[in-house]
Amino acid sequence: MKKVTVIGSGSWGTALAIMLAKEGHKVLIWARREDVVEELLQKRTNEKYLPGVTIPPEIQATTDRKAAVEGAEIIIFAVPSRAVRSTLEDFADILQKGQILVNVAKGLEDGTLLRLSEVMESIAPQCEICVLSGPSHAEEVARNIPTACLIASKNEAVARLVQEEFRNPRFRLYTNTDLVGVEIGAALKNIMALAAGMSDGLGFGDNTKAALMTRGIAEMKRLGIAMGGKAETFAGLSGIGDLIVTCTSMHSRNRRAGILLGQGKSLQETLDAVQMVVEGVNTVEAACHLAEKYGVSMPITETINEVLFHGLPAEEAVQELMTRESKAE
Repeated sequence: MKKVTVIGSGSWGTALAIMLAKEGHKVLIWARREDVVEELLQKRTNEKYLPGVTIPPEIQATTDRKAAVEGAEIIIFAVPSRAVRSTLEDFADILQKGQILVNVAKGLEDGTLLRLSEVMESIAPQCEICVLSGPSHAEEVARNIPTACLIASKNEAVARLVQEEFRNPRFRLYTNTDLVGVEIGAALKNIMALAAGMSDGLGFGDNTKAALMTRGIAEMKRLGIAMGGKAETFAGLSGIGDLIVTCTSMHSRNRRAGILLGQGKSLQETLDAVQMVVEGVNTVEAACHLAEKYGVSMPITETINEVLFHGLPAEEAVQELMTRESKAE
């Protein structure tokens, strides 16, 4: 079994730590704050992110960066997309050649428009970079509910190694080498979940949500292909699979945020109510810039951007989408 370090103590990182510890891996969680480490070690809980879940005694925790990564063969980066660069920069000079970094955040870097694996490659070129993605709510993984995801890497041998180390009877991993398709699907499905949530908040029905999801996957695929991704990736776990789970579940922060926005809450009121990172909000502007850069039509994405940052009421947004110029599918 490998020594695995999880950078970040949010819901997803903690859930993966629990899963891996139960399978016999030596797991350590790095957190920035001492009070978080104390709760993990003394109370064996993470009440903010995984209420009601017990942290196994085998899991250790620290705020010491060097101690966290020293000797770790696999390092899971489980921080919000906006914190990937700054957090990795804090660790870059102590990471060793050949250590495997597994990013589990889903988003794009605002400003540079880089995918998160590109950010990581630029900061830690000595490491092997992977992306873990797919339809996976942390709340369910932590409770040992059967889940299937994928692990993507340019280096297929590295992806297979992580696949083998992470697999268990309740967590199945597939490998993939299409980092572009996987990361674009993972990032953009959060925007579509905001749209689906707004539809629910407005009191619309299954017809509306099905239309949003179907046209949403079309947008995701168009941009992904334009950027060099493969069409078939969007029919898989990090495309339609992740889209389904994020648009339909109350575990989804993005859907919950969309519901509040559809009910007339402001963006700040919505973020205050959700109390956790809503990645779709962090991603939508970058997605719009990429659509412009690659000359791709993304009307749902652009309309959600108008709702979030330019004051367009959610109901008017639906009207705008429904009355666009007629076209063939």
